[in-house]
Amino acid sequence: MRILFSCRPAHGHVFPLVPLARAFQAAGHEVVFATGAGFLDVVRGLGFEAHAAGISVGEAETEARRRHGDADVPTLLITMFADVLPRATVTDLAALLPRLEPDLVVYEQSDVGAAKAARDAGIPFASHVIGRSMPPEIQRLAAPEMAWLWDGAAPADLMLGDVVVDLWPDVVRDPVVAALPTVLRQRPTAFDLDVPLPAIDTAKPLVYLTLGTVSFGRTEVLRAALDGLARLPVTVLVALGPGDPAALGPVPGNVHVAGFVPQAEVLRRAELVVHHGGTGTVLGALAAGLPQLVLPQGADQFVNGDVLAAAGAGTQLVGEAVTADAVTAAAAHLLDDPSARAVAATAAAEIAGMPDPAAVAERLTALVRGTV
Repeated sequence: MRILFSCRPAHGHVFPLVPLARAFQAAGHEVVFATGAGFLDVVRGLGFEAHAAGISVGEAETEARRRHGDADVPTLLITMFADVLPRATVTDLAALLPRLEPDLVVYEQSDVGAAKAARDAGIPFASHVIGRSMPPEIQRLAAPEMAWLWDGAAPADLMLGDVVVDLWPDVVRDPVVAALPTVLRQRPTAFDLDVPLPAIDTAKPLVYLTLGTVSFGRTEVLRAALDGLARLPVTVLVALGPGDPAALGPVPGNVHVAGFVPQAEVLRRAELVVHHGGTGTVLGALAAGLPQLVLPQGADQFVNGDVLAAAGAGTQLVGEAVTADAVTAAAAHLLDDPSARAVAATAAAEIAGMPDPAAVAERLTALVRGTV
């Protein structure tokens, strides 16, 4: 079979798809990607054929603000995700799908235009979780604007459709995803770029600090977190992704600043994760059995922080509460809190028992071929 993966041109939208894409490749299937033109080299560098389709969230926000000026956030989000982004994807895939003739389209949940393009072309499709589902109140507001996507025959979820690959373990399960008609549970599987682990002091407990690969004006927050953690008797490893280390200025001696790191390896050595609440880091830390201090900055990070706190797997600091003093206190508590570590250990055990990407690839293949 030939499988087309469709996603936004950003690390946090591409990387979650890679384990399943590689599982399809390992099973002998042909895998191609469709993503924004600016990210084609990244995808090709991962070993996949890639074609330009769709635009970035940033480009869509610019267009939404052009239309609505200083409108409220829900209005901007609905315009972006119900209209601007999917229309761009539909236009590009309508030309691309007849040429590639895929047997299956797998799209990350924000790229719902790929679902319409696939349905219009008569191709089976499935969504892939990369974060939390659209809040019910936003989905209600968005429904009229998204009617064109489903031609009056809406699925169980307007973004996720009816068939979904679900990465959430039960302790932080997304109830909207869990209720969809066909749910393929998949073990969150680490994917890292081939980069070395920085040389760090292993004599002290390691605290891993990252605010992800997308900037939400995060330098001030990152500096407060860094300064707060540096006061503790720990080693702090800061991963900036594509960020500029110079923007942080001088750092204390027990702090090491890097760009991209092999996150799975770092998590195996860490005692605590302090981060933005991105889904990949949430799931990676849970898989490693680690407590988490979440400093949410945007998107669904606030929901992830709420869910982790409610589950007892960590805590969060939001907005003006993110100060160096508050980070010091929260991190010190989590380093010595057996209850948060016990919840994380329970999640790690569950994740270890979830189906791996190879099993999910086999199940999707069977669904396409009608053998289940």
